[in-house]
Amino acid sequence: MMFHQLIPFGLGPVYAAQMLALVWRAERLPEAAGPRTGVAGQGRRVRLLILGDSSGAGVGVARQHDALIGRMLHHMTPHVRVEWQLIARSGATSRAARSMLRGVGQFDVAVLALGVNDVLRQTRTARFRQVQTALMHDLRQVHGVGCILASAVPPLGAFPAFPEPLRGFLGRRAVRLDMALRDVCNSTGALHVPFDITPSADLLARDGFHPGANLYCHWGARMAQLALRASRTGKS
Repeated sequence: MMFHQLIPFGLGPVYAAQMLALVWRAERLPEAAGPRTGVAGQGRRVRLLILGDSSGAGVGVARQHDALIGRMLHHMTPHVRVEWQLIARSGATSRAARSMLRGVGQFDVAVLALGVNDVLRQTRTARFRQVQTALMHDLRQVHGVGCILASAVPPLGAFPAFPEPLRGFLGRRAVRLDMALRDVCNSTGALHVPFDITPSADLLARDGFHPGANLYCHWGARMAQLALRASRTGKS
């Protein structure tokens, strides 16, 4: 996510004021440097896609090696040959991510890191559900993905970057969208991967919002384990 891209239309006066203050003072962390595609490891081939927003792009760490893709490769490449591609952009919503897939090839496993910007831009729950369903359909039917691992919408109500009462407002919206995401996963055969750790300061980047190296390590290890399991069984 990029705070300076937020437009708080429709927010109440207190929420809008807090959002604008946050946008004004927030540090603009860059996306992690490094390649966005490659081949690594030996053995059985697994074609891996990471599709997402700033967290998928590695904002919060300096190098992709320390971001989600790097941590997944660290755990996967001792076991399989990974042909991977990272398609992620700060500020991307679920709708934007769907358009980012145009012209992309075939994959076995797709990891999704989306939802935060849908919360911040106040995407309606019904619209979010519709776009996520279409995205899952595209991944299955157009890109041949057998296993979709959808990261939960993070619990924004627990992130220290947001002041109250804005934090509570965003937290409630995040819960609603995550419930919708779980429903979409259940209906499309994707796997919803919960955000089940407390976003404490030692896990976050210095902006108090984006993942830090420790959180990427945890997240990457979990997604790698699920991807390896799915690649053996051919199921999400």
